[in-house]
Amino acid sequence: MRSIQSSLRVLGAVSMLALVACNPEQNAKSSAATEKDTTVATVNGTAIGKNRVDMIIKQGAGAGRQDSAETRKEIIDQLAMQMVIAEEAVKKGLDKSPEVTERMEMVRQSVLANAYVQDYIKANPVSDEAVKAEYERIKATVSGKEYKARHILVEKEADAKDIIAKLKKDAGAFAKLALGKSKDPGSKAKGGDLGWFDPSRMVPEFGAAVAKLEKGKFTLEPVQSQFGFHVILLDDSRPIEPPPLEQVKANLSQQLQQQNLKKQLDDLKGKAKIELVAAPVPAAAATAAASAASASK
Repeated sequence: MRSIQSSLRVLGAVSMLALVACNPEQNAKSSAATEKDTTVATVNGTAIGKNRVDMIIKQGAGAGRQDSAETRKEIIDQLAMQMVIAEEAVKKGLDKSPEVTERMEMVRQSVLANAYVQDYIKANPVSDEAVKAEYERIKATVSGKEYKARHILVEKEADAKDIIAKLKKDAGAFAKLALGKSKDPGSKAKGGDLGWFDPSRMVPEFGAAVAKLEKGKFTLEPVQSQFGFHVILLDDSRPIEPPPLEQVKANLSQQLQQQNLKKQLDDLKGKAKIELVAAPVPAAAATAAASAASASK
């Protein structure tokens, strides 16, 4: 779920403009019925309300569109153009065609679905207690260690063995050897330093080798992986600690909100009587099936 909320919000944003184009007269009436609305333009006597422009501005803010006088003028121009075209469509009776009627109903349902989602989110905020409880639950599952290590990566096993032989004579030469011989561009300039990492995020052979090392020790045999041969030195290790609550609070709150919303929507779907009468067959597939049936006769 990217999430359901996000998907419905996008549909709602598109629907706002689509509704204006499909039914200008109905929208004009609803606009006039809003006492606090202010007319920003008229098209053949039909008002375009400020509330409608504000609504589109709000939708655009999520995509990074700036609210400015120029932006508002562009929106009003677009709304005016849509109303002009929509009026012509009504004159031609296109609003009565089955295809247009079906699309208008889909738009209406989309807007209503989005309104329901927004209303549910507003009426069911995620509490700080719920966020803290979820944090503690996840925290309890965090285990294991993370490691701080260095490595030297070479192509041939013989080269790795030669480096190990040099380290046995002078373990302090690791950084210098990494700078001169390592093939890993990400760590070479830092003396082979990889920083802190979870071994599970490394290739299996590397992670397993690191986990077996003692602090300050290096691998006595080359460690082969898909990248080549590694010589690894363990600088330190420590228990994995989750980030502080304040750092992840916003993400956890959003995650819980999405989970709650999904449960609510699933409950609604579960209570509904949904019957699949027939799965739609793509036109191309139907044509191919008919051709095959005809050829077999």
